[in-house]
Amino acid sequence: MLEPIQLIVGLGNPGTEYERTRHNIGFMAIDRLATSWNVSLGKEKRFYGLFGEGRLSSQLVSSGKVRLLKPTTYMNVSGQSVRACADWFKCSPENILVIYDDMDLPIGKLRLRPSGSAGGHNGMKSIISHLGTQNFPRLRLGIGRGGQGDIATKANQNVTSHVLGGFSATETKAIAEILKLGESVVLSIFKDGLEKAMSLYNSCSVEI
Repeated sequence: MLEPIQLIVGLGNPGTEYERTRHNIGFMAIDRLATSWNVSLGKEKRFYGLFGEGRLSSQLVSSGKVRLLKPTTYMNVSGQSVRACADWFKCSPENILVIYDDMDLPIGKLRLRPSGSAGGHNGMKSIISHLGTQNFPRLRLGIGRGGQGDIATKANQNVTSHVLGGFSATETKAIAEILKLGESVVLSIFKDGLEKAMSLYNSCSVEI
C-alpha cells in the first residue's frame, strides 16, 4: 500500500520583500498547487502559517483531502509551524512532504527524496529538530549558487544575498516551468508512490 502524503509544506519567509526571492521557491510551489487545486490559503494562528485544505480525486488521494501549509514563522523556525500542524492532524513525518530551495542544484533541476539531512538549510534543520527525525519526504528545487556556471565565488561570501535575491528575467521563465514540473511530481507521488515518482522525475530538468 502506498504511503499517503497528508500534508504538503512549502518553505519561505513571510513579507512582501521576500515574495519573489530564491529562498521562497517553496512558497511559490505551494501557491502553484493552491491555484491548480482550487485551495484557498488563509492565516491559521494555531499553525503559525498560511493553511488551506481542499479535495482531489479519490483516485489520487484515498481520503480525497489535501492540505497545504506555508509557515510564516520565518525560515529558521519553520519547524514550529510544521509540528503544530502535524500534531493537529496526527500526521506522521512520513506523511509530510516538504518543498524547499537548494543551492546545490542548478536552476531547472529538482530532486525528490524519502529522507535525508538538512544539508545546511536552516528551515530543514528546524523541521528535523521539531519532528525529531530526518525520515520525511522532501522535494528540493534548484536555485543554483550564482556566479558563472553556478560555481560559487568568493567562498560563498555572497550566499545570503544570493538566496534572498530575486530571479532574473530568464530564470523567472525557467522557474515557472519548474513549478509546473513540481506539480507533476506531487501528483505522481499521489498516483504512483514516492519511489516511482523519484524514478520518473529525478532525471528531469528545465532548460534555461
